[in-house]
Amino acid sequence: MVGVGAGLGLGMEGTSCGALLRELQQIWAEVGESEGEKNKVLLDIEKECLEVYRRKVDDANRTRVQLHQSVAAKEAEVASLMATLGEHKLYLKKDKGVVPLKEQLAAVVPVLENLKCKKEERVKQLSDIRSQIEKIRFELSEHNDQGDNASSVAAEEHDLSTRKLNSYQAQLRALQKDKSERLRKVLEYINEVHSLCGVLGIDFASTVHEVHPSLHQNGIEQSRNITNSTLEGLATTIYKLKAERKSRIHKMRETMESLCQLWKLMDSPEEEKRQFSKVMSILILPEEGITSPGVLSEDTIEKMEAEVERLTKLKTSRLKEIVMKRRAELEEICQKAHIEPDVSTAPEQTDALIDSGCLIDPSELLANIESQILKAKEESLSRKDIMDRINKWIAACEEEAWLEEYNQDPKRYSAGRGAHINLKRAEKARILVRKIPSMVDNLINRTFAWENTRNKPFLYDGGRLISVLEEYRLSRQQKEEENRRYRDQKKLEIILLAEKEAIFGSKPSPKRTSTLSRKTNGYRPNGNTNGIKTPTPRRSSLGSATPELLTPRSYSYFGDLRRLSTSHLNFGDDSLSTFTSISGSEQESLLDEHHTAG
Repeated sequence: MVGVGAGLGLGMEGTSCGALLRELQQIWAEVGESEGEKNKVLLDIEKECLEVYRRKVDDANRTRVQLHQSVAAKEAEVASLMATLGEHKLYLKKDKGVVPLKEQLAAVVPVLENLKCKKEERVKQLSDIRSQIEKIRFELSEHNDQGDNASSVAAEEHDLSTRKLNSYQAQLRALQKDKSERLRKVLEYINEVHSLCGVLGIDFASTVHEVHPSLHQNGIEQSRNITNSTLEGLATTIYKLKAERKSRIHKMRETMESLCQLWKLMDSPEEEKRQFSKVMSILILPEEGITSPGVLSEDTIEKMEAEVERLTKLKTSRLKEIVMKRRAELEEICQKAHIEPDVSTAPEQTDALIDSGCLIDPSELLANIESQILKAKEESLSRKDIMDRINKWIAACEEEAWLEEYNQDPKRYSAGRGAHINLKRAEKARILVRKIPSMVDNLINRTFAWENTRNKPFLYDGGRLISVLEEYRLSRQQKEEENRRYRDQKKLEIILLAEKEAIFGSKPSPKRTSTLSRKTNGYRPNGNTNGIKTPTPRRSSLGSATPELLTPRSYSYFGDLRRLSTSHLNFGDDSLSTFTSISGSEQESLLDEHHTAG
């Protein structure tokens, strides 16, 4: 036991325990303790020391284990945070056999704190970005469904890497760009709608309000709805407004064209044109160049249409006057040339055409009439030679009719007033009557030549002239034959009468019967010939394709127009007419000669 105490003393040498042991031994020495008591005390002291050492070792061991666990936990947390944050180069583990645990713990704690700070910052960044993304998506969403941002970020806390952050930032930039583009497009659409509404005179506020109420908010760009439906609604509105603009421009250009035509036709003054000068200058521009406010409004169109309607009514009345004047000129030319005027421009047809509004260009109608007038003048000029000969022939026939009536007057040789004038006229008429057959033949030949040259019939008041002349010539030949037979018969009667007088004696010659006299219808003893009646011409329908003018009983005048006929050219039912007109005086001379011979 003493050895133990010695050893314990040696172990404690130089320490406070050794000094205490020496002090205890001195005390024991003074007291005189036995060795047994000393050893017992020293054994108790040794046991107590061992227990203390054991407790310290256990405490140290537990501390070491805790340090190991703490370092492992810290390192695990660092590893987790590094994985979550996507960091792989921030912390490098040291060799555990070389570095004490406390140093290891001291080294890992700052790294862990740094990673926690980064995590909190990353979570905040992702939350901010996510909230911005959700906000923009909410603005772009058709149904405005905004999700739970906190739950979305919490669900994605396991991935707080830079890659995820960059992905969110990229999404945010794309959405911001999309939002900016949509907002720019919405503003562009709104400006275009505003411009179109101004040009068309349409209320802008009500137009955009129909698309979305938020669009009509001045200076609050962020509050405007920029969803796809809004963009489509604005695009559709612009399309409709452009279509309306195109329709109105087309309508106004047509109306302006009508106005210009009416102004030119009516020779309108500049004062009437000036109120539409601005509209006229704008309508010549392309559609995109028309931007003046209200220039395409309904009020402007109504004013133009009202002016067109006013001028159209005025044009209709004036046009009728002009057309009637030109038509009268055409009819006068045709009347003098005995040509049938074109029925396409007859007054009843032109009036109906003008009143119906079907006449697109009045100048066409006037040009048509002018063309007909020119054609009628050319036709009249080409017919002039034949018409002059027709007039001479008609004048000769009229003289023949006068001569017939003159020869039937028993007082023609009386010394009355104007008798010598009638005698001179009768001599001239007999010369002219003898020329009628040659005049007719020459007229027929010239008419045939005219028809062959122009490859169409020569019409006189709607009937073919050749037909009238041929009928006249045939009828005249028949009448001359009848006159010859009549003269032969009269000569035979005179001879028989003379023989009878020679046998039975002479008797007073009876007064000439009234069979040789007829009521005069043109001759007057004083030389006037104003008693010619006006007949009505008749047209043939005896199978001919072209209706031909038949022969009324006399020539006549319709105003200045003389209607051509044949039957009054001194032939017809009365077979004595030519005989009395040509040989009225021969009968008396034959009777006188017979009496003298007797």
